[in-house]
Amino acid sequence: MNKKELLQTLKFTFFSISAGIIQLTSFALLNEIVKLGWWPSYLISLVLSVLWNFTLNRKFTFQSASNVPVAMLKVFAYYCVFTPLSTLLGNKLVSLGWNDYLVTGMNMVINLVTEYLYQKYYVFTDALKRNGTE
Repeated sequence: MNKKELLQTLKFTFFSISAGIIQLTSFALLNEIVKLGWWPSYLISLVLSVLWNFTLNRKFTFQSASNVPVAMLKVFAYYCVFTPLSTLLGNKLVSLGWNDYLVTGMNMVINLVTEYLYQKYYVFTDALKRNGTE
């Protein structure tokens, strides 16, 4: 891994951690205070973190200013698969007695890894080639 790739990975991780803070905070508020239950709290908090994460990573990590709607559609396609799978599996685990926050945390780790690979090698691959980081 060269220096540019390492910096890119660190930026993505940092922004994902900030999105994770947004997700956990909003999840806790919705789950504990509003009492929405696990899956509605998870879905709303996931959407908030995705919006934050996409915006920062597009601009700073992958430095892509071209065709934002296409990039958004590609990320939307990822979440059309990830969201139902993580929600159904997570809801099942919670219904079996798993801790709400453990399930949410596991989903967040899976999301971090798979979304990084998806964005790097599919969503922003052209921008990375132009910037010389691919």
